[in-house]
Amino acid sequence: MNIIGKPRRRVDGRAKVTGQTRFADDLTLPRMLWCRLLRSHLPHARVDGVDTAAAAAARGVKLVLTGADFPIPYGILPVSQDEHALAQERVRFVGDPVAAVIATSEEAAQAAVQLLAPRYTPLTTISDAHDALATPAPQLHTYAEVGNLHKRVGFEFGDVDASFASAPHVFDDSFFYQGNTHLPIEQHATLAAVDGDGKLTVWSSTQTPHYLHRALAKALAMPAAHIRVIATPNGGGFGGKSDPFHHEIVVAGAALRTGRPVKICLSREEVFYCHRGRHPVDMRLRTATDACGKILAMDLETLLDGGAYGSYGVASTFYTGALQTVTYEIPRYRFRGARAFTNKPPCGPKRGHGTPQPRFAQEVQLDKIAVALGRNPADLRLEQLCKPNSLTANYMRVGTIGLGRCIDAVVEGSRFRERWGKLPRGRGLGIACSSYLCGAGLPIYWNKLPHSGVQLKLDRSGGVTAFCGATEIGQGSDDVLAGLVAEVLGIDPFDIRVVTGDTDLGPVDLGSYSSRVTLMMGNAALEAAGRARELIASAVAAELQLPVARLGFAERRVFDLEEPTRGLSFADAVIAAETRHGTLGTVGSYRPPDSAARYKGGGVGPSPAYSYSAAVIEVEVCPDTGWLDVTQVWIGHDIGRSLNPASVRGQVEGSVYMGLGEALMEESAFRRLPPKRSDALVHKFPSLLEYKSPTTREMPPCTTYLIEDPDPQGPLGAKEVGQGPLLPIMPAVANAVFDAVGVRVDEVPITPEKIVRALEEAARGRPARVGPTGFPDVGWPEPLRVAPPWEGGDGKAANETPRRPRPDKDAKDKQVPR
Repeated sequence: MNIIGKPRRRVDGRAKVTGQTRFADDLTLPRMLWCRLLRSHLPHARVDGVDTAAAAAARGVKLVLTGADFPIPYGILPVSQDEHALAQERVRFVGDPVAAVIATSEEAAQAAVQLLAPRYTPLTTISDAHDALATPAPQLHTYAEVGNLHKRVGFEFGDVDASFASAPHVFDDSFFYQGNTHLPIEQHATLAAVDGDGKLTVWSSTQTPHYLHRALAKALAMPAAHIRVIATPNGGGFGGKSDPFHHEIVVAGAALRTGRPVKICLSREEVFYCHRGRHPVDMRLRTATDACGKILAMDLETLLDGGAYGSYGVASTFYTGALQTVTYEIPRYRFRGARAFTNKPPCGPKRGHGTPQPRFAQEVQLDKIAVALGRNPADLRLEQLCKPNSLTANYMRVGTIGLGRCIDAVVEGSRFRERWGKLPRGRGLGIACSSYLCGAGLPIYWNKLPHSGVQLKLDRSGGVTAFCGATEIGQGSDDVLAGLVAEVLGIDPFDIRVVTGDTDLGPVDLGSYSSRVTLMMGNAALEAAGRARELIASAVAAELQLPVARLGFAERRVFDLEEPTRGLSFADAVIAAETRHGTLGTVGSYRPPDSAARYKGGGVGPSPAYSYSAAVIEVEVCPDTGWLDVTQVWIGHDIGRSLNPASVRGQVEGSVYMGLGEALMEESAFRRLPPKRSDALVHKFPSLLEYKSPTTREMPPCTTYLIEDPDPQGPLGAKEVGQGPLLPIMPAVANAVFDAVGVRVDEVPITPEKIVRALEEAARGRPARVGPTGFPDVGWPEPLRVAPPWEGGDGKAANETPRRPRPDKDAKDKQVPR
């Protein structure tokens, strides 16, 4: 390996640090118009009309649009096509867009927005998931499963109740994880234009150009082949730019109507209202163990506050229970989850998508089990790690698992065994572990097509152009693509021009989400590069009169491995290959292996591989004020193989940083306004002045251990690193607080006032904790019952009702634009 595994400068690094990278808001075109949106000031209301006359007559205004101009709904999931570019009959949260003004300047558009006169009839406001349970009508969406519950799911793998009845110990805890948002440095921005042939091009800060392409074709009723989406470099995404958004559809429609380019850049406040961030989740977790703390069975219930629209919510609901089993051995497992519609900005995927909340519950409860049974929390975890190359109770296929080595590394580095439970009052250590996907096993629209493709063009100059639909959102995917191709062809990554995120120029890649890009795009890149290498090798072997097996590719040369001075430069080798084969171009693609889960809902959770992380965190807590400082972090991450160690460390430590924000301060809190506006539910902190996030001053020293155990499913053995390392941070902080002052904060964020409240409860002789005291009655339907593999199961549910064929809808869902 001349490139892979060695720290190197990213191929896009120079442009970014010198300010030459062009983000969406940097783009301008001649005769460009600007768009601004009128957003609802009410959380739930009937839209009785919008008087647009004054705005349309204002100086500089070229077009005013309302919901009537965008009658076709869209959404990211086929089961949640519930959004319109501009509100139709109802608004469902403060910030829901109602109308749009297109003008010659941003200032003129914003001034004209103030002249719009919407007429509303307020409706009942549903403030949170508990309120949704108590308020089945009016329904926010008529397709909800029951009342204002969007979705309920349930599974049981083995006889869980029997295990609880016979277990020596049963632990029963309730937890709450507050919602929070992504907070990327870059705000959402989109530019749309129509070319001379009448075809539409949309440049946008999006993580999913392929799915935006699909939504545009649907919402605008246009042929997909006449639409081009270019995902510009993102100044951060973290899941917040994974949906198709209102503003993207609106400016595209405005460009079609005016024949001129139309641009929008959202304000920071608007980004808070776009949201799609972490779901607030109530959880009840019951775990049965033997006398030593080994897990015998687990029963998890979750209730998600989904906000006003579906977004990724059905998948989010499944994810709150799907991955509990791939970290520790859980012989029997029951999971029930529900998502509620509420009058708040819609929630969706944020780094870790649906898994940080139950991971917090599981890792904190494991700490409680260890304390109750007099066990060291690290040893308790090490004794029951999931086995490599195994099937879990819910039929997730685990490959390599380097979690044991991660735990060993952080325990040794922090001296956890010697110091846990023995530090002076006010200082403490906490440990937690996690696992995460290396790409979702199924596409959003189920089909048998590749999930990622790479196309290479080889030039006589020795340069290579790599085309792919993958989106660079700051995570380093362009560098992964260039590095893998360069390694196979023996050239420098900077010899490769990377063209990504363009639906016209590159093969389809489903998007930058679920930590899928390195594994899926990487495997596609290796296939394309391997085919190119074969073409070059056959031509050079013929010219040098050598067997192909004796050829090496390195340092921009193709040469005889036994006599390295004999060979051709890479450019000459390409010329030889083009002379022999004609114009050189190759393709590669990747589709994950089929899942072992064959029950309905089993498509959420399977992954070609799983990554693992372990963290130890040291804290200082003031017993008088509850003030909490994180003083040191040790984190180990099972990376499989590190493709670029410098980038990998950056991703790990970025996850630590974001995790500390969630653990200590970040929350998407909402409040009702004073009596005159008691019908309004507004975001409490919709600005960077009030929404608290860590700065560099709050980032403690971080010791990072990269654990390499190459996984055969990954490109050259690599696994994901973008999301997994975030997951153990929040529970590790909670466990460290308990070690420091002996109180439990069973909810996130863990703030000083909660610590003080728990200490006050302890002083009164009450349970020394803060957190929910129970779980609401959701009215669970009977779960699907699946026998675990070791009980003779085949991955099917015994009580599943076969789905009735829906020929028209099935055929429509399987259509894939482009």
